[in-house]
Amino acid sequence: MAFDTFDEGILPGGLRSKNEIKILICYLFNSVKENIDKEIVINSILNESLANYFEASSAFDELVLNGSLEEQQNSIGESGFVLTDKGKMIANQLETNLAYTVKEKAYRCATKLLAQKKIERENKVEINKIDNGYNVVFTISGGSTDLLKFTLYAPSYEQAQMMKNNFYEYPSTVYSVMLALVTKDKDSVGAALEEIYGIF
Repeated sequence: MAFDTFDEGILPGGLRSKNEIKILICYLFNSVKENIDKEIVINSILNESLANYFEASSAFDELVLNGSLEEQQNSIGESGFVLTDKGKMIANQLETNLAYTVKEKAYRCATKLLAQKKIERENKVEINKIDNGYNVVFTISGGSTDLLKFTLYAPSYEQAQMMKNNFYEYPSTVYSVMLALVTKDKDSVGAALEEIYGIF
């Protein structure tokens, strides 16, 4: 297969043809079987250094133009893309052209990003500028009800962003720790602290 893409930032074993990138994108949609937005797909490929941004984005757009992908809203109104019958044919017939390690890396990253998207949808963080820094407002949702909402101060935007990112890593752990502390549940406090030390 001819190499016809830019390979800057691509690790050994990455994709170096436009067709391979298109096949990989179709494979991801066919495997995950969910409405996925473009950002998640591109980040899945970039995070594993399988192709550079320009080539992955261009391949995605071409799949939309040729009818392999179409935009659609999911059951909760989120906009994303789904694989058409044409795209499914590409995924099923041509995925054997891709190395197993390439497919494994991209799929693992896609499922992780989908999980992250779900966490961010259910748990919110707002960064609000104040006179001497930022108020970071955290909300942990239990579906239709907010389970916990609290505000922390950050002196700089960088620190506020770090707090936001760390919260999104383990929102359920944050809730467990807070609940254990305010109820003085020694067993739960110990379990929560053990989980935190395990994380770090």
